[in-house]
Amino acid sequence: MEKSPKDTRQQLLQATKELVSQKGCAKMTLRDLMEVTGLSKGAIYHYVSSKDELLALVLREAVVEVDTRFQLEISKDNAGFSAPFAQIMKNAGALEDLSDVRNQIFIYLLSKQTQPIVAEVMRLYHEQSVKMAQSWIEAGQHHGVIAPSIDAEKAAELFNLITYGLRLRSFIPEVKTSFTVDDFIIFISQYLRSDDTQGSELE
Repeated sequence: MEKSPKDTRQQLLQATKELVSQKGCAKMTLRDLMEVTGLSKGAIYHYVSSKDELLALVLREAVVEVDTRFQLEISKDNAGFSAPFAQIMKNAGALEDLSDVRNQIFIYLLSKQTQPIVAEVMRLYHEQSVKMAQSWIEAGQHHGVIAPSIDAEKAAELFNLITYGLRLRSFIPEVKTSFTVDDFIIFISQYLRSDDTQGSELE
């Protein structure tokens, strides 16, 4: 049975994550992807124009996965703050994990920002990340669990700036830290929630 485009795309993303974990971004090649997936060169280029675009898709896939979990929770009757927020922060600990595939890809692509194609894929990734975070905040405001006074666009940028910083810091050897992922979670939670939503449900 022939695979659907969605299944083939998912196969490519999964193979990319496995190869980055095994070999690193720089050493992963198109031939590696062809061997792991069984796809031809032409089939791979049907979905992406370059290895760097494929790597960026892995980053974007992670954002979409978070959004799917968040939307499922926020759409429930009487949705509070904690459950949807927990879905956003579910894998926050990985931001400080040097071996995390997404962190490796993020740093690798940043190192190639002088290349126009890479600069463009990272610009698109950033725009998508901020837009998605903004949609989470606006959804929370709509449901009355995030302060209406919060500027959703600025809060979304702040959220992404901190996550970028945590990722970058994880690659600095032997760095001493006082602001951790746990501090980030507490800070963002306190920043977003309105006074009338800070009761026992959030403790």
